[in-house]
Amino acid sequence: MTAMVNVEITESAQQYLKELLDKQKDAENIGIRMFVANPGTPQAETCIAYCRPGEEKEDDAVVELAGFNAYFEERSLPYLEDAKVDYAPDRMGGQLTIRAPNSKMPRVTDDSPLEDRVNYILYNEVNPGLASHGGNVSLVEITDDNFAVLRFGGGCQGCGAVEMTLKNGVEVALKSKLPELQGILDVTDHSDRTNAYI
Repeated sequence: MTAMVNVEITESAQQYLKELLDKQKDAENIGIRMFVANPGTPQAETCIAYCRPGEEKEDDAVVELAGFNAYFEERSLPYLEDAKVDYAPDRMGGQLTIRAPNSKMPRVTDDSPLEDRVNYILYNEVNPGLASHGGNVSLVEITDDNFAVLRFGGGCQGCGAVEMTLKNGVEVALKSKLPELQGILDVTDHSDRTNAYI
């Protein structure tokens, strides 16, 4: 089943991308791959890369464009919702722009991967509270047995109250909304107290 792709790649952008692809060595059947790195976080970055034959992934959504295929990473699709790729020529040669309004804040649903739902809660509910102390927390990974591995930064790193924040704040917030989460683990080096709030 092919996933729905709600990304607009304008004619001028398609023409520009096709010209770039044609300049590649072994340009035959080369396409583009679009994905979001660090999706659902403030560091989210929407990327377009070359996709050579054999680099496609089984669950990619594929869209035929003017003279080439675009491959969209399935996991990135919610973050690419309503994205637009455009190209505006100018005297300096022009600029390709990517606007992806949902890359940092996707439409998270109960069916979204656990990683996405954890990030959503961290960035919308937990971090705004920690920000008042100059702190933040980010997800490093979800383990195979459903533990969220977290890293604290800013004023939370080295803070004397971080254990209380971790157990009574972050873990309670996450587990109350995500019952499948087994717990949280902290990989922060709290011996560095340079920016500690307390």
